[in-house]
Amino acid sequence: MLKSASIFKKAFTYLACLFFSAAGAGSWPAVAGEAWPASVRALYEIDLNGFNVGSFEFQSEAESQSYTLAASARLSVLLGAFTWKGDTRTFGTIVNQAPKPASFTFDFKSNLRAGSIRLGFSDGAVTDIANVPPPVPTGPTVPLREQHLKGVVDPLSAIMVLSRAAAANPCDRRIPIFDGRERFDLLFSHKGEMRITEQTPSGQPDIAQVCRVRYLPIAGHTVDTETKYMASNSGIEVVLRPVPSANVFVPYQISIPTMAGSATIISKRVEIVSPGKPQIALLH
Repeated sequence: MLKSASIFKKAFTYLACLFFSAAGAGSWPAVAGEAWPASVRALYEIDLNGFNVGSFEFQSEAESQSYTLAASARLSVLLGAFTWKGDTRTFGTIVNQAPKPASFTFDFKSNLRAGSIRLGFSDGAVTDIANVPPPVPTGPTVPLREQHLKGVVDPLSAIMVLSRAAAANPCDRRIPIFDGRERFDLLFSHKGEMRITEQTPSGQPDIAQVCRVRYLPIAGHTVDTETKYMASNSGIEVVLRPVPSANVFVPYQISIPTMAGSATIISKRVEIVSPGKPQIALLH
């Protein structure tokens, strides 16, 4: 029972960077000098086997030379036998329309344990790592070396790496990520399209792109059943909805097969404010 909850939590963590910041890769050429959305607020619902087990709230703020991302998640499964909450925050600078993270924090608490992760960055490399409590390997672990900490982003900043891409396919991406313990890549490939329904018409396109996502462990991970399960999981999907008025994609839905069943994270409300443009509200 606890192993299934752990696998669900791991899948949830790996995909947070792509879903919770509510801005994805542009499928149109980015306009030179186009400003980032000044503010994004989003609310998502988390379901497991068709039952609501939690929620996620996200907020971002961006200026011409800096950004701040914050997220808060709450989970309660197995009739409250397992509860978990996490708060994440990252900030950095925007250089040539690309994010350069400076600091990342992640605080979590469950009815089993609590802890935190603190990361410091400089020029795309991790320079400081603090885990409380220190991780205790439960089996053989792939060593984490200095080269694994270069050219990476934290889970929340990763989404901004995508948002200025000028490729026609938003699913054609490979993102290098370090979460404080593990160095891994998320590999995206195109699967198809999905039509989106809204409670209130927003005027935005209703055809979304469906991406298949693979988790590729590189270093810092324990070689166990949990990691092998996630690495071999070919059923993880992310649905990205285009919002041309803001020059972004909005992550609409994530589907994650787990050993506990089928988990779905779906958008309920997204509000986007861009400089000099009307506010956009997406209600699903």
